[in-house]
Amino acid sequence: MKDDPSPSTQTSPSTTRLAGRLTTTDKRVGVLLVNLGTPDAAEPGAVRHYLGEFLSDKRVVDLPRAFWLPVLHGIILNTRPAKTARTYKSIWREDTNESPLRYFTRQQTEALADRLGDCASVDWAMRYGSPSIGDRLDALKKKGRRRILIVPLYPQYSATTTATVNDEAFRILQKMCWQPTLRIAPPFYDDDGYISALTAVTQRRLSELSWTPERVLISLHGLPQRYVDQGDPYYLHCTTTACLLRESLGWSEEFAPLTFQSKFGRAKWLEPATDATLEGLAGEGVKRVAVMTPGFVADCIESLEEIDIAGRKRFMSAGGEHFDAIPCLNDSPEMIAFLETIMRRETAGWIDHCENL
Repeated sequence: MKDDPSPSTQTSPSTTRLAGRLTTTDKRVGVLLVNLGTPDAAEPGAVRHYLGEFLSDKRVVDLPRAFWLPVLHGIILNTRPAKTARTYKSIWREDTNESPLRYFTRQQTEALADRLGDCASVDWAMRYGSPSIGDRLDALKKKGRRRILIVPLYPQYSATTTATVNDEAFRILQKMCWQPTLRIAPPFYDDDGYISALTAVTQRRLSELSWTPERVLISLHGLPQRYVDQGDPYYLHCTTTACLLRESLGWSEEFAPLTFQSKFGRAKWLEPATDATLEGLAGEGVKRVAVMTPGFVADCIESLEEIDIAGRKRFMSAGGEHFDAIPCLNDSPEMIAFLETIMRRETAGWIDHCENL
């Protein structure tokens, strides 16, 4: 009778554990880039579905449910989707039939995947809408990725953004019998790579203009003041980003003031407001203004419609003559290199010896 073959000859090292050690395939990493979300179409029905999910999140709107949900479902979701759909229509990418946010998030993912090769599976998800975090985590699991890095694409931390990604990821894990190991990339509001990428993209854009701005607004998404009062670090992160950008670009605070956009509702929000600042500058005789939006890593409805369309109109109507919305990092070489830097750093010990890195 022949001796039994050893375990290593009975099984494939690419699909099994040997002597208690993870195999090469098991060690391969998944990377999931997560952005806020977008409707699937620039139509009222799709917008209603998206807003319903987004505005139902207790972290996004922290008002008592007994008050807020009747307002949301009885008023907002019956009146706002049609107007918001028209807004999305004004920036919709007809070539790919998707919003700019979805387009650029997908482009970032594909470009990063090309840089990483076989060392990691790179995917993307939206916190609200599709593709969902749950669907993409499941897809990475089916590829055998048992170690997954989630990268919330929010430079500045807020409970209303980064924390909701974490909440959803761990809610999904609660349903899993065999959970993958997760790491969550930290916010990168003060990261040298992020500031350098913003500096390069901004300088390139300004060099292309036929005029020189008298002011460059650093506009970030607003937040109700009560969130900051309750301990949300978002305002501190925003001011830090603004200070580092001014230092990197050689700007003064007067030349590049920090402002906040996207106010919603009657509550007090962070100030000064971007729209009021644009009007005020024009009223003071400032004729040439550019606006950068370093709170978004991809152009979206807030940067393209709220700033480049509505903000431009507001400034020009108040007496301005030249206006420019500086693009977000999008799929620029600087952004993709920065994403690789994040991936290298946050997967330390997982794929340090991968030859492709």
